[in-house]
Amino acid sequence: MVKEFKYRGVTVEELQNMSLEKLFELLPSRARRSLTRGITDNKRKLLEETKLAKAGKLNTPIKTHLRDVIILPYMVGLTIQVFAGKEFHPVVIKPEMVGHYLGEFSLTNKRVVHGAPGVGASRSSLYVPLK
Repeated sequence: MVKEFKYRGVTVEELQNMSLEKLFELLPSRARRSLTRGITDNKRKLLEETKLAKAGKLNTPIKTHLRDVIILPYMVGLTIQVFAGKEFHPVVIKPEMVGHYLGEFSLTNKRVVHGAPGVGASRSSLYVPLK
């Protein structure tokens, strides 16, 4: 039996049908403060694109540089490509992500993979015979 996800005791369907004022009461204080202070033009454009994509009227991928957008319940199920400094990482929005920021799911640094040391890397490499 699969456990149904609930955000602070409320199911995802109820969250999607809930008014913004009631949703704000469930969000943590930082997210609540950010949303009540207003939404800038860039964020408003992204939110409108997500609504169009959810309705099926947008067939291009949603790409954004905005990492500080709070994930709202109506975004669940979408794939948003978030910029991570060099490339866009696709982020599939799940119900567990509601209330978090988009940037939390697109890491900006990679794991460091060191190669073999080259010629001149140390004093001992002076004695390696070259072809």
